[in-house]
Parts: sequence; C-alpha cells; structure tokens
Amino acid sequence: MPRLIINADDLGLTSGVNRAIEEAGRAGAITSATLMANSRAFNDAVELARKTPGLRIGCHIVLVDGEPLTQGLSSLTGGGSAFRSSLKDFAAAAVRRRISPEEIRREAEAQIRKIQSAGINLTHVDTHKHTHIFPHVLRPVLKAAGACGIRAVRNPFEPLRTSFLARPSLWIRTFQVALLSRFAADFRQIVREEAMFTTSGTVGIVATGRLDQKLLLRIIAGLPEGTWELVCHPGYVDAELSATGTRLLESRRVELAALTSEENRRALAKREIELVSYAEFVNPAVRD
Repeated sequence: MPRLIINADDLGLTSGVNRAIEEAGRAGAITSATLMANSRAFNDAVELARKTPGLRIGCHIVLVDGEPLTQGLSSLTGGGSAFRSSLKDFAAAAVRRRISPEEIRREAEAQIRKIQSAGINLTHVDTHKHTHIFPHVLRPVLKAAGACGIRAVRNPFEPLRTSFLARPSLWIRTFQVALLSRFAADFRQIVREEAMFTTSGTVGIVATGRLDQKLLLRIIAGLPEGTWELVCHPGYVDAELSATGTRLLESRRVELAALTSEENRRALAKREIELVSYAEFVNPAVRD
C-alpha cells in the first residue's frame, strides 16, 4: 500500500495562500505545509498553524527570493540586501561551490529557529524552489536541521513519467527535472551520512503550475509503492499574491479545487493510499 504525504508549500507567502492551505487542511486534502520564516504573512500563518493542530508544519527554507534573516551573507546575496532572484544564477553558483556552506547553515538555522520560537513543532525541512537538490547546499541545510532537532527532509527527486510527455506544456519541465536527477545519488549519500529521514521521492514537481484535476488523478493512479510526497501550491489570487512576483497565480486556485474535490478523495480511496505526514513517517507511533 503506497503512503503519501501531501504538502502545501509557501505557507506564509500571503494571507490568501494561508487561507487556501487552512481550507485544504481542514478538508483533509493535505497532511502538512511548509512555512516560510521570512514571509510577509508569517504571523497570520503561525495563527493558522495553532488553530489547525492536525496540519503538520515544516520549514520552507528560503535561499532565493526575498530577504534573509541574518547579516553578512555576501555569497548568498552577492553583497546586496536580498537573495538572488534568479534560480539559474543560484544553481550556477551552487554547482561551482561559490556559496559559503557556513552562510547557508547559519541562515537556514535562523529560519528554522524563528518558527520554533513561535511555538510550532516542526516535522521536516524543504527549500523554496528545491535548492537543496544541490549537494553543496544540502549538507549545510541538514546540519542546520539537525542542530534544531529536525530529522526529516524532502527528497526532491521525481521519477520520470512518460505519461507527462502527452502534454506538450510539460515537456521542458520534464527535461529539466530529468537533468537534475544527476544529483540523486549524492542526495541519498548525504542524507545517510547526516542520519536524516527522507521519502522514496516526490511527485508533482514536473506538474508545478499545471497541476489540475486530470494531472492529479494521473499522479495518484501511477503512484508506486513506498512513501512519497506530493508537492502542491494551493492559494487564492489577489493583489497581495500578484505583488510577490510569483509565477504561480491562477494555478493555485486550480490546485485547491483539485485537491479538495470528491474525485480526488475517491481516487485515493480506490488506490488504498494511506495519507501521512512527516511526523508519522519518522515515528510511526505518532497519530493525530
């Protein structure tokens, strides 16, 4: 029987995103969400988490876009006050090892501890735009997580699905994700060395921005055995969201509708997929 963690990214991004995540959590459509410590709607997200104890919370570590919580991060900011806005530029610097691991560790730990200081028990970490896919970034992120008592991390590698090739809008994204699989072996080795837990992999990365009812049902129907994580980005579109510069706008509303649909519930039941969070994954004795 497959197990599935359904995690909503970007908690704290805006009040509309928070509201959608709360709705999905109360409907049982998601099992966890990852909170951005440097987000504009952080306080609202903390209140949401307190009111929704059944929704597990992780830290969505931000190393691109936005502003850091700590000072003196010249390799992460290029000497400015904000992180790089280009994932391509970040990736090039990470692959060339031009980002300080100590800066990554220090900033990641500050973000984790800010959330923990708000009284939230964190179950795992992941990163905004999956930047921990790069080995040079992964290890200091895991060092920070371990120092804060967190034992689980997202496995950001998605199995190649030839069925996605039937949708031309996903061709480029599928190719990009496939290229990044070169880092998968390093990921598994570093996770073992740092004594962390991770899943069999992640689904929904290729479909980011395109995840509608049809694609969601296709993902569920093809979910392999093991424990997997479905990455999603539910939200409501408003002026606040548009001002963030995210490319994910109307797609967030579409995802929310698909996740909370009766069709989705029936598909999960038909496959007998067990919905869990990272809390149960790390410690099977934990149950809400």
